[in-house]
Amino acid sequence: MHSLAGQVALVTGAGRGIGRAIALKFASAGADVFCISRTQENSEKVATEIRALGRRAWALAVDVADAAAVATAAETALKEAGKVDILVNNAGVTRDGLLMRMSDADWDTVINTNLKGAFNFTKSLTRAFLKQRSGRIINVASVIGLIGNAGQANYAASKAGLIGFTKSVAKELASRGITANVLAPGFIATDMTAVLKEDMKAEVLKQIPLGSLGEPEDIANAALFLASAEARYITGQVLAVDGGMVM
Repeated sequence: MHSLAGQVALVTGAGRGIGRAIALKFASAGADVFCISRTQENSEKVATEIRALGRRAWALAVDVADAAAVATAAETALKEAGKVDILVNNAGVTRDGLLMRMSDADWDTVINTNLKGAFNFTKSLTRAFLKQRSGRIINVASVIGLIGNAGQANYAASKAGLIGFTKSVAKELASRGITANVLAPGFIATDMTAVLKEDMKAEVLKQIPLGSLGEPEDIANAALFLASAEARYITGQVLAVDGGMVM
């Protein structure tokens, strides 16, 4: 297993699904973890699981789209733990609908959470990363950001924007030993895909060469690799974890 012993990670959207799996995986590898989600209850549930593994964990309720709240959370993390080594921007929402019927509110909510949220946390921790001359930034996008999807113009735009954002950050920070990479999950068995009707799920499976939905653990394993010392020479990359769907 890739070791994260002695490191501190901050994971957004950690209350469930992919974020929870990443937070627990990092803790299992030896990291202490700040669990960020919109509700204190969800954050605390995961933090409790991490403490049961013998690691330190903090639970914070933060709206990632709120720049002031994010700045306060980042300051709290640096004060409580003394540092942050790994940032995972995973928080995301969907507000699906055809473009001609999409409201401004649904567009703004998705862009502000999925894209601006990553900007807010990355900006808030960049100075600390630069000072310590190290850091791992892992942004969780989606295969939809690579191929688009009817009825998800807002979601696709947010995830495609996240990819461009990550590449720019990777170039800006590389000289200080800081890496920034993207994970692009395919269809993963989470609350988001649980609402799919059986006929829709069957159509999705036809697009996946490996013939099954992924599990949150699959994304967590990839995140652990990118956070580890073994990935020190990888930056600005997009790793699709999708069962071959985009291929």
